[in-house]
Amino acid sequence: MAMTAATAEPASADRPARKMPDRTLWLLAPGVIWMVLFLVVPILMMVYVSFWTQTTFAITPTLTIKSWVMFFSSDTYLSALWTTIRIWLIVLAATLIVGYPAALFVGLFVRNKTVQTVLLVLCVIPFWTSFLIRVLAWRPMLGKEGAINLILQGVGLINKPIEVLLFSELSVIIGMTQIYCVFMVGPIAFMMGRIDQSVIEAAQDLGAGFWRIFRTIILPLSMPGVVVGAIFVSVMVLGEFATSAALSGRKVNLLGNIIVTQVGSLKWAFAAVAGVVLTILMGIVVAALLRVVDLRKEL
Repeated sequence: MAMTAATAEPASADRPARKMPDRTLWLLAPGVIWMVLFLVVPILMMVYVSFWTQTTFAITPTLTIKSWVMFFSSDTYLSALWTTIRIWLIVLAATLIVGYPAALFVGLFVRNKTVQTVLLVLCVIPFWTSFLIRVLAWRPMLGKEGAINLILQGVGLINKPIEVLLFSELSVIIGMTQIYCVFMVGPIAFMMGRIDQSVIEAAQDLGAGFWRIFRTIILPLSMPGVVVGAIFVSVMVLGEFATSAALSGRKVNLLGNIIVTQVGSLKWAFAAVAGVVLTILMGIVVAALLRVVDLRKEL
């Protein structure tokens, strides 16, 4: 009887723990329902519409693959796809090159938390204005008689204005890099701030120089921030259409611009195909980035 009572007590003590999964499911339910209704269902509907029959002025729910065949046989669509991938890779590299040193300075070399906060707020201040204003602000900077050309001519580096700075792919890359760089700086600076200074000091005491400390300590420990920043930048750049339209004079066509044009022409099936392709591309990019670092263990 004593053995029975002894074994019964732990069982009763474990009963509250068995209810935790149910409580967890109830807590997760609102978020899951929200994601299903406003993410999964729209994506499935977009896939379904991409197989509808598209005519010049109408669309019917008769299933066909004509829109898909047209997308992958059209030089315009494929060119927009490759341009999107190329600009994404360049902007991702540019934001990392510009953002990593800034995050290194803010997160590691600035010890005062108040100063760190002020510097990060300064990075975010441009987002207090309209996105369109921030994009269009580059026009007077990059134009033939813009600030950059005037400065370069004033110091004697060039004799005539550089025309390629505006209404070109370069202007789109410059604009996107400036707009989305903060999304790279923030996560990296956060991870830099979590690095234990005593580890760096111990490496210095053992005679390690800055570059060795950076290569063996700082860079590996900051990689989760790099991955998170890369995901943020990738998702936003791949879905871009406004920056390219405003700074390239519609000379640079991204996949987002194709979607906007097709929707404006009421060609829903073609737009859905481009949307599905863009969603698949984003999924591949995010999945590849998540394989670099296991964020569940690092964050």
